[in-house]
Amino acid sequence: MQLLLRLALAAFVIAVVLAVPPEHEQVACEVVAGVYACWAIAVTRIALRGGERVVSLIWLALFVDLLVLVALGVLASRSEQSWTTDVLVNGFFVIPMLATTQLRPGVGAAITAPTVAAYLGSLIAARHANVEPWAAIITSTGVLAALSLACVLLSWVQRSRVLTIAGLILDRGRLSTELAEVETTARRTLAEELHDGALQYVLAARQDLQDARLHHEAESFERIELALQESTSLLRSKVSQLHPSVLESAGLRAALQDLADTVAARGRLTVRVNADGWDGAQRGPTDEMLYSAARELLTNVAKHAEAHTVQIALRIADGSIQLTVADDGRGFADGVADRRLAEGHIGLASQRIRIESAGGTLRLRSGSSGTVAEVTLPVTPVGAEA
Repeated sequence: MQLLLRLALAAFVIAVVLAVPPEHEQVACEVVAGVYACWAIAVTRIALRGGERVVSLIWLALFVDLLVLVALGVLASRSEQSWTTDVLVNGFFVIPMLATTQLRPGVGAAITAPTVAAYLGSLIAARHANVEPWAAIITSTGVLAALSLACVLLSWVQRSRVLTIAGLILDRGRLSTELAEVETTARRTLAEELHDGALQYVLAARQDLQDARLHHEAESFERIELALQESTSLLRSKVSQLHPSVLESAGLRAALQDLADTVAARGRLTVRVNADGWDGAQRGPTDEMLYSAARELLTNVAKHAEAHTVQIALRIADGSIQLTVADDGRGFADGVADRRLAEGHIGLASQRIRIESAGGTLRLRSGSSGTVAEVTLPVTPVGAEA
């Protein structure tokens, strides 16, 4: 956009010098206009072929644009009466638009301020030839100043939008990478747990079955029954983790209670669920997200917190669903979460990105008395996507 505007400004300058030439210094004006046109074309070619370094420094060309207009204004103002300056000063209004394309408010302010000053100086220098009243000069300068301020503010708004979009793109790319890593880790963990758990019980039952066939021992059948019961329990637990059917059949409150019972049995924790006021028949697209966050938080408590009691609270307030998981464990120091993320523990980070992408928040508060995790999500009507 800047390159196109500069080429348009160069064409405007040549047209003014040729159409309404000054009485004096016509040749000098034509030379300046011609050199400026060649320079604008050269800058365009360099910018299109140059790298990031060239693009980052292209804003310096704006000072050349300003100096050319000032030089032509000074040369044309030497004539006692000329329309050249009156028409040429309109080119100053293009400079703020050129600066806006940089999306750098500081650059815009550094360019537009001398532009307004140069515009005012050009009008004052040409006043003796054109007998322009002071009111017109002040009004025109005020219009250019207002345009310059608007351009600086516009560049600030556009820059913030670009940075926001860039941040969203980075978050999306990071989330995609993390989800792929989480899936790989989950598959490996599932394979290890099935191998070390249910598969071992099945192999033991097979060995006991062979012993029962050979020796007809009653204890062998008891061991087979115990092994099958444990295998069934482990497999049922894994299936529930992969797809919590209770979430679909009984709702979020029942699923959280089932999750709490499972974690309490494994981690020797006392887990209490408080969902007073939560409609048991209520369903929403955020249920699976809340359940997944609660499972990740409870897993972290069982592994790292050394807690004895965990409180899970679920409620709706002010148009938002709030899930709170509080434990009485040892807590964690500042920077621990970032360090664990750097070590590859991305479960909680993935949950945070997923929740924030749905318009929610995940906050952690930790101290000597334990850790409190708060998940907040907007209430989404049934049938809408989270």
